[in-house]
Amino acid sequence: MKISFLGAARTVTGSNVLIETKEKKFLLDCGLYQGQQKEIELNIDKFLYDPESIDFMILSHAHIDHSGRIPKLFVEGYRGPIYATKATCDLCGIMLPDSGYIQESEIEWLNRKRKREGKHPVPPLYTYDDAVDSLALLEKVEYNEIIQVDKNIRFRLRDAGHMLGSAIVEIWVTEDGKEEKIVFTGDLGNSDIPLLREPTMIEDADILIMESTYGNRLHEKRDDKADEFLKIVSETLERGGNVVIPSFAVGRTQEILYELQKSKQSEDEEHRREYDEVMQAPVYVDSPLATSATEVFLQNLDCLDEEVQQDIREGNKPLDFPDLKFTRSVEESKMLNENTDRSIIISASGMCEVGRIKHHLKHNLWRPESTILFVGYQAVGTLGRKIVDGANVVKIFGEEISVNAQIKYIEAFSGHADQNGLLHLVDSFHKKPRQIYLVHGEEEAQKELRQKIEEGFGIPVEIPQRGDVFEISSERTAKIGEMKSQNEYKFIRLELIQKLENLKDELEEMTLLVRDDIKQETEDEKIHDTLDRLSELEKQIVEIVKNSLQ
Repeated sequence: MKISFLGAARTVTGSNVLIETKEKKFLLDCGLYQGQQKEIELNIDKFLYDPESIDFMILSHAHIDHSGRIPKLFVEGYRGPIYATKATCDLCGIMLPDSGYIQESEIEWLNRKRKREGKHPVPPLYTYDDAVDSLALLEKVEYNEIIQVDKNIRFRLRDAGHMLGSAIVEIWVTEDGKEEKIVFTGDLGNSDIPLLREPTMIEDADILIMESTYGNRLHEKRDDKADEFLKIVSETLERGGNVVIPSFAVGRTQEILYELQKSKQSEDEEHRREYDEVMQAPVYVDSPLATSATEVFLQNLDCLDEEVQQDIREGNKPLDFPDLKFTRSVEESKMLNENTDRSIIISASGMCEVGRIKHHLKHNLWRPESTILFVGYQAVGTLGRKIVDGANVVKIFGEEISVNAQIKYIEAFSGHADQNGLLHLVDSFHKKPRQIYLVHGEEEAQKELRQKIEEGFGIPVEIPQRGDVFEISSERTAKIGEMKSQNEYKFIRLELIQKLENLKDELEEMTLLVRDDIKQETEDEKIHDTLDRLSELEKQIVEIVKNSLQ
């Protein structure tokens, strides 16, 4: 048996694993790359396998970085089943067509630019119709139901507690009379998500493929995050600003609504005062996708936490309250930024890359009385990550916007397990895996988590690169090769372009600082020294780039 890591390798997007037995080939996830340009370019590259040769696929959950290339897989010839939970299938029914619409919209904008430059138009990655057609491949599977694919392969989906319908995948493969068990976590949930059940702990595994998004960080506790959330929102509203929350349409948006609704039950006097302050302002969910996703939540109550189910049985509405407004049309969205009254705006996308959130940032980032409140992971290279990392100026729709608003980040709202949660999963195995592969994480987080696992449990840990192929047998587990794209050279150059773009952004920020300093009369001697050093550095950078291209 061979396992090839073809996505989410030393990065947090593009989840895609290929498993090959003597008789079958199947995939775990097929996600879209997001973030840096060098990664986004991977979306248009050919798959490192023939889609028509794949027998089946198992989808861990509906988030686009796990499901977003399914329509592309379909366009390139895949016609096998895609097994997923009912809730995941329902969410894909709204998320994949939405992604297709975004692909078409973005390529339309790009082609207008290419036309002005005298270049030929390029096709979208896939269309809305492609996404709709690909939904026919989805096959609904119940949690805990064992599916016998053939005489040598069976699998089971267990609740991962990450988002509605998310699953940990258990796979049993028999070859040469010996059975191997592979466990794929998908994205493992944060145990403090109030809407969802806690992640299922798995009893045994031979091979564990585990996400590592927060492999080097710890979350705040649930009570602390609820208090902090209310405090940030109420203080912003008191000073007359808006609270803009970039939120993933599926998962975080619903959790925020739930936290707001539950806050009214607090017995703490200060907590209630802050809640009353918050409830004086309207709350807008400005995302058609989030609106539809909230409806899907209410159609899959069996996936929710028992306490939430009980609330609903008693006639309560945990995702609804007075002054909650869902906007669907573009006109309604634009009116939010014309409204002078303070408000709370929850809008997608969560990493600020596409969608209506960019308009709200454009109208609020420069306002010191407003707050931009982040509640989810921000991938490297995204607009959200730049803001969280402290950028003084960002470009939105080609316009430079000063970052004067309060920037807050409550990591505890993340749907991902933190370092302790990931280590707890490993510890919970009665029969420990003999090999662990870390995926879906940045290298710094993965290296720290690997050290913790190897020191704490004595289990060897690999951090695969994209294309790494490993042979798995009862006798050995070893890397045996690499699958490389024909366009691999292009991605190395794209990485160089990304480095230069990052340097350009940082230099623009420094330019603004120097402009501010003109009024402060910094000592001339220091300025002359800086000029000399920058002149020498400029020559070195030009020479380095020239030499690399010769």
